[in-house]
Amino acid sequence: MPRDIGIVGGGPAGLRAAEVAASEGARVTVYDAMPSVGRKFLVAGRSGLNLTHDEDWKQFLDRYQGGDIPVQLWREILSAFDNQQLRQWAAELGIETFVASSGKVFPKPVNGMIKAAPLLRRWVERLRDLKVEFRTRHRWISIDTDLTASFQTGSEIVTSKHDAMILALGGASWPETGSTGNWVSILEEHHIAATPLAPANCGWEVDWPPPILEEAEGLPLKNLEVHATSARRKGELVITRYGLEGSPLYHLGPDLRKMESPEIQIDFKPGQSVEDLVRRLGQVKRNFVREARRRWNLDPAVASLLKHLPDRGPWRSAEQLAQEVKHCRISLTHPRPIAEAISSAGGVSWEELDENLMLRRLPGVYVAGEMIDWEAPTGGYLLQACFATGTHAGKAAMEE
Repeated sequence: MPRDIGIVGGGPAGLRAAEVAASEGARVTVYDAMPSVGRKFLVAGRSGLNLTHDEDWKQFLDRYQGGDIPVQLWREILSAFDNQQLRQWAAELGIETFVASSGKVFPKPVNGMIKAAPLLRRWVERLRDLKVEFRTRHRWISIDTDLTASFQTGSEIVTSKHDAMILALGGASWPETGSTGNWVSILEEHHIAATPLAPANCGWEVDWPPPILEEAEGLPLKNLEVHATSARRKGELVITRYGLEGSPLYHLGPDLRKMESPEIQIDFKPGQSVEDLVRRLGQVKRNFVREARRRWNLDPAVASLLKHLPDRGPWRSAEQLAQEVKHCRISLTHPRPIAEAISSAGGVSWEELDENLMLRRLPGVYVAGEMIDWEAPTGGYLLQACFATGTHAGKAAMEE
């Protein structure tokens, strides 16, 4: 008899686990609460599907962190299905990829557009060819120690039993795709610990003075370097009504969440020293911000911050203003709600998992994807880990 495997969650990790197990001869059923699978995959592709990142593999591995993450095991899991294998997998589906100047890997454009739908469509076709069964509109509500799982479908509650189960329900970001984090309470019934889910790769709120919003809401802060404790990241931020958005904040999120009073320090001119800036301002004795905007080529949004941030100024010298431009402190209040975040941190604690990603308290039940306590910045690292952990769990679930 072929091994019978049930997979809860039709996102990238779950679909990859289904593909691996079915390819090895298993009878696979995928359950998903939504009317169709792959919805989070499609959302990830709205701005171009960033599958992975093409960089030195050691540097790639260093992008990940999490509470008590077992470094050696984690690296083995990722290395068993790395960025080159992911590109090869896409090519086998007829989807060629390319490396952007940033190092991000995308599917080649179709009619000038980079979309997730063609890849997902071909992937689901492959799964159907492998006889994978899809049961949509099935919301998981419980599991027993004998691997009997219960699902809410419409007004009914149905049960099913499999030789092994793989849970791939995601974190708590983008709940409209079905990734609600409700699984935490289900696992708690079995005394399985999870690090609280928290927003990751998200904007942070700032109490802006009204004049800044009037002048600079929606404007970018370009070519800067952001510091948080000892971590730093170059890039671009955008002033929003609630605070700041941008890749540097996403990368620095883990450091910011550890701070009792979150704060960033921005260097608006990372390529120039204080002395350089003072020299370029020359003999200016007044109207420092106006002259600096012209002579230092400051963004309008930067000029607004220099004029209206509280507890700054009035500027009485070129050096005083140059110090602020190189070391501008901005206090943050808290991250944006988890529902708005690109991903979430936290998840099933590593101490609850063995080397096969099987739950120690529920033998025969494996976990994959964003449910596990790891996190990574945007740039292809999130999807890569979902594919890799799905591959690992799919293989492990095939073992008797």
